[in-house]
Amino acid sequence: MHSICPSLQSLSLHTVLLLLLFLPNSTTPLCKNMLSFIFFLLILPISSHGNAELAVLMDIKASLDPENKHLSSWTETADPCGGSFIGVACNQYLKVANISLQGKGLTGKVPPAISGLKCLSGLYLHYNFLTGEIPKEISTLTELSELYLNVNNLTGIIPQEIGNMANLEVIELCCNQLNGSIPSELGTLKKLHVLALQHNRLTGQIPRTLGGLVMLKRLDLSYNQLDGPIPITMVKVSGLEFLDVQNNTLSGFVPTGLKRLNNGFSFKNNRDLCGAAAFGSLRPCTELDVAMINQLEPFTPTPNTTISENIPQSANILPRCQQPHCTNSSNLPRVGIIAGIVAVIAALTITAFITVFIHRRRKQKIWSKTETPEHRFSMQESAKKSGDSACAWDPTQKSPKKCGFCIESRSIESLSLQSFNLEEIESATRYFSDANLLGRSKFSAVYKGVLRDRSVVAIKSVSVTSCKADEAEFTKGLSMLTSLKHENLARLRGFCCSKGRGECFLVYDFASKGNLSEYLDIEDGRSSHVLDWPKRILLDQQYNPLITDAGLLKLLADDIVFSALKVSAALGYMAPEYITTGKFTEKSDVYAFGVVVLQILSGKSNITGSIRAAAADSRFGDFIDENLEGNFSESEADKLAKIGAICVDEVPENRLTMEAVILELTNSI
Repeated sequence: MHSICPSLQSLSLHTVLLLLLFLPNSTTPLCKNMLSFIFFLLILPISSHGNAELAVLMDIKASLDPENKHLSSWTETADPCGGSFIGVACNQYLKVANISLQGKGLTGKVPPAISGLKCLSGLYLHYNFLTGEIPKEISTLTELSELYLNVNNLTGIIPQEIGNMANLEVIELCCNQLNGSIPSELGTLKKLHVLALQHNRLTGQIPRTLGGLVMLKRLDLSYNQLDGPIPITMVKVSGLEFLDVQNNTLSGFVPTGLKRLNNGFSFKNNRDLCGAAAFGSLRPCTELDVAMINQLEPFTPTPNTTISENIPQSANILPRCQQPHCTNSSNLPRVGIIAGIVAVIAALTITAFITVFIHRRRKQKIWSKTETPEHRFSMQESAKKSGDSACAWDPTQKSPKKCGFCIESRSIESLSLQSFNLEEIESATRYFSDANLLGRSKFSAVYKGVLRDRSVVAIKSVSVTSCKADEAEFTKGLSMLTSLKHENLARLRGFCCSKGRGECFLVYDFASKGNLSEYLDIEDGRSSHVLDWPKRILLDQQYNPLITDAGLLKLLADDIVFSALKVSAALGYMAPEYITTGKFTEKSDVYAFGVVVLQILSGKSNITGSIRAAAADSRFGDFIDENLEGNFSESEADKLAKIGAICVDEVPENRLTMEAVILELTNSI
């Protein structure tokens, strides 16, 4: 009997089984025997199919892991759908639907036998050491929606037969040694969202058929040897958000319609590209460029495309915005800045008080261990059951591929924190694109991401060498992060630890208005400094302040913590007593709070002695942000200035407590 994925056989089985169970006693033995025989005939193909998939999996194991080092759990006596086959997940009909073996250290080849898993919807073999070619037989997997073969050592061409896989949504083939041209047949994949072929040895032109990928959001062809023009058909892909063609040998006119991608369009290091001045770094097109465009890519106008989008009407292309009055309208009104300042101060004081009161031990050395309740985590079951979804590491290992320990679900059962797959993180950040990079520090980087539910998040990556090596300490730190709850703390939505990448990713809600540092040291509407505390104070859509990185130091190794503290001290946020005693108290946090208050009032990152003196004496002209142009409430500024000045007093006993700060602010409202 022919095998199908949403099995109609199961419906027939259910029907016959119900008849057998509920037959009246008067039914003749002949009828009962006939139904029993039919039941046997129906169940026989399913048993045979299960055995067939087991045989296929054993062939796949022999090819992927020829030395049986990493897939020893795959045995002929085990049930692939019983949970013992690492990286294998089955659907409700007990057929293999997912293989997740990313970062397992596999050294074999992708076998043609994989075509025997007819219900496979996800294949994740990235971050391994696989060699050989991509078998064309893979194209028979018509149910496959996500294909991840990136970061291996694959060679050969991209099989054109992949164009027959109509359900494909993601093709990740980057960072291999693939050669040949990009098959034009890929343009028939109407459900494709992501096509990532970067860092290979692909040659030839970009197929015009890719313009038919109506669902495409990300196309990455960078770091190859492609030539010819960027097809004008790409303009018609209305949902395209990210197009990267940098570091190729492309030539000709860049379609002006791609300007809508803004920072999502990367084309540098293609010397022969030309185009409109709106692209900035492109040279103007010449008559020779026009001739080459006509020769290389004949174009027939359609109702949705104009000739002007394809070929420049003259060699000198003018930018769209030529009027003298065209200016950048993104700068915030100064009244909005004032409202933002008030919101930041009011919420920040409450946040600081609660955080200090609950979570800071008095007179605590930074290297002493924090006593927190014994929490255990609860991870939502991953749809893909990825082996990389919650795997941590041993930072003492030299290779980031090695895994020192894994955060088991049985040890993390009570805390509501979503676990993400590495595939979700990669997809959300457009494969950690520089266009999505929000900031980078010595031990981490932050990316803007869009999850599959279209929600926008900020994803902080922490490198392997920066994390605590001990599983218990790491788990305790993550527990503390999730236990911090306050309306002015950036919400931690979930995490993903990848032993393959040697990184852990923390997923936070995204703050659309940036951070406080963007509003300090402003000249002509632009920020020139990236600071410590102000960068950790985010602003949401309504300019409500959100503190980020609260408790993050509990995940980091001691040397990284000390390094971060040195930076804070250099920027002036550390209280004088810490320099001499190495101890933190609540008054130490009060000092840092006072520095931030004075930074907001002055608009300056460097709070000098003269600014402190002017604030204490309410000499507004000597310290209030000049960008406000006098448009502020002097009574409110006076109250905040005096609070800030007292909080940064060098003598801890002279500083206000956070309780007193809140009372002062409350009385002034």
